[in-house]
Amino acid sequence: MIPRPRPPLSFSLSLLALAIVSGFGPAHAQSVAEGSITIGASVIDGSRADRTVVDQYTGLRPGTSAFGALSGDYWRADESKGTSVDFRASDLFGGNRELGLRWKKQGDWKVSAEYREQVRRESALATTASGQELDFKLKRTGLGLELSKVLGEHWQVDASVQSEKKEGSRLWGIGMNCPSPNAPGCRGTTGTEVGWAVLLLPEPVHATHTQLQARVSYAADRLSVSGGYYGSIYRNDYGSLAPTVPAALRNALGNPLPLSAGFAGVLGQPVALSPDNQAWQLDLTGSYRFTDTTRMNFKLARSQATQHQSFADAGLTGAPAGVTDLGGKVTTTLAQLGLTARPAPKLSMSATLHYENKDDQTPLALYNVEGTSAYTNRRLPRTDMRARVQGTYQFNSDWRGTLAATYESIDRGVFTPTSAVAGITALRQKTEETGLRAEVRRRMTDDLSGAISVESSRRGGSAWLRDNSGTGVTEVTDAAAQGVGYTSGIFMPTLADRKRDKIKFQADWQASESVALQLSAETGRDSYSSPSRYGVSRSALESVNVDATWAVNDKWNITAFASSGRQGLDQSRPDSAIMAFDNRSTTLGLGFTGKPRGGLEVGGTLSYAHDRSVYAQTLDATAGGESVALLAATGGLPDIIFRQQVVKLFGKYTLDKQSLVRLDIALARTSWNDWAWGYSGTAFTYSDGTTVSRKHVQNVSALGLSYIRRWP
Repeated sequence: MIPRPRPPLSFSLSLLALAIVSGFGPAHAQSVAEGSITIGASVIDGSRADRTVVDQYTGLRPGTSAFGALSGDYWRADESKGTSVDFRASDLFGGNRELGLRWKKQGDWKVSAEYREQVRRESALATTASGQELDFKLKRTGLGLELSKVLGEHWQVDASVQSEKKEGSRLWGIGMNCPSPNAPGCRGTTGTEVGWAVLLLPEPVHATHTQLQARVSYAADRLSVSGGYYGSIYRNDYGSLAPTVPAALRNALGNPLPLSAGFAGVLGQPVALSPDNQAWQLDLTGSYRFTDTTRMNFKLARSQATQHQSFADAGLTGAPAGVTDLGGKVTTTLAQLGLTARPAPKLSMSATLHYENKDDQTPLALYNVEGTSAYTNRRLPRTDMRARVQGTYQFNSDWRGTLAATYESIDRGVFTPTSAVAGITALRQKTEETGLRAEVRRRMTDDLSGAISVESSRRGGSAWLRDNSGTGVTEVTDAAAQGVGYTSGIFMPTLADRKRDKIKFQADWQASESVALQLSAETGRDSYSSPSRYGVSRSALESVNVDATWAVNDKWNITAFASSGRQGLDQSRPDSAIMAFDNRSTTLGLGFTGKPRGGLEVGGTLSYAHDRSVYAQTLDATAGGESVALLAATGGLPDIIFRQQVVKLFGKYTLDKQSLVRLDIALARTSWNDWAWGYSGTAFTYSDGTTVSRKHVQNVSALGLSYIRRWP
């Protein structure tokens, strides 16, 4: 008999399934068939403002208070032929529909197809100055087809195609502050005109991403090898946005004023969106078993990504003479080699080596003009090398130790000499990082085991590169030299020297046949160093997690979990603020299932989440009077607190061997005071009067009733 696990009844299948699978003919004596259908209705309370957080991924239309549910599945296997067909459908009345079909002959061939929809809505509400509510949502519609065929004893062919269309609109905007060297002739804000603005500019989305894969595999006694192709095609129907700028915009006090000279022209420039692009990759992967204890694996790949959408077709003008498109081209070469061995009965070892080179061959052209200066785009080549060696020794039946060493180098290539960089302190071409990890695992008793691991790494790099206040960069051999200006600079944490140390503890305890506990705790610190005392200097991570299960008896089960975490980040700016960011989160959960009487099953979960971000601010000794006054008046950035309590309860009652009813109840309370979209009851307001807000406290409750029928 061909095995197939039964899906949970609460997400069983649909009337549509029956209509489709009827095409496969009736079940015969040598076949086995089963299926189910779920149909139901639910009601949900709360206004649109009460449900913006909950409704992000539910697929429900804003304001909908009642909706239906339809889902189902059907599975049939012919034991004499070794074939089976499996059809599933879910959420057919909602916005997150899924349909799936799989038909196969065991050990010979397989065909599968899928269709899916998903809707995501913005969690903040936008309202224009005229009172019109804007509904920002993105709908994804995907289609997929997979084929697989076994060719003889050693060969197999697989192919698939996936295509996803994304359409809708995304909350987005543009802004500008004059005067600026990038916009000569644009005057700043005065008492009678506006030279600064942030405009709501919704991004229209209508794009398709298609992915193709094909693979031929060969497997023998010692050698397994496969060759594959991957293709990606992205097409965007919108190439750019052309903002419509009103004749008057609001200043910081909310008063509408005319625009300063040249300001409308700057704001009205087209904004480029994601361009059409495509990519392909060829790879050869495999493994070879030298002996029963020694094995090698490898991967070789070559890929190329290109982008040559016409500027004119995208609605963009002003390209350099003779240039019609970017002509973007990046070729990537990858090689990876791994070896695992057990040279002694108690010793196992492994080693991996990874090489990846990205060759940016995009043509250079003078795209950038700043005053009388012009410079080209910048190529971004990159070469990564990673290596890892690990050994594990089983001292005895209770003790096991692991030691690993890692190495990573990144070469970002030579800076394009005809390009320019500004607004940053320095770049770095190369960084290197080495690390060690040690772990000891012990089984204390038959019911208790634990492990502790320690990890440490150090990163350094090549000399810093300073911009030339024009094209190109210059290597700085002495970062502390007089006149370099690095002492008050801000260096990117991804390039700065770093010390990373982590320690982790894990324990599993089977306290009894019915009680099990799992515990993990981790702490880590990153310390950054650069020629300056400013920028990011330290980050920290701490977490503790506990999971527990208790089988009270044959009818009742209880689960519980608790998680606590902390993230910290210290950073500072010269002549400005010193900030100690501290994020602490706590999550608690309790669940139960039970069968109080024959035919009745109940269950539920209670969860609580609390997340608090603190932005503790002080001032650098060189901070000016304006910064001192601002911090004294405001107290700095306020805390952001997210808190959510959710209760879910269900009950299932079996009517007979083939049918049951289910009742679901859910209550959710969410509070979120993110000041990005409002503070102290005042909504964020764009310069054209559009407001964006999110209700601080949201309460939602839902009730659902469904009927499930299954066969045989």
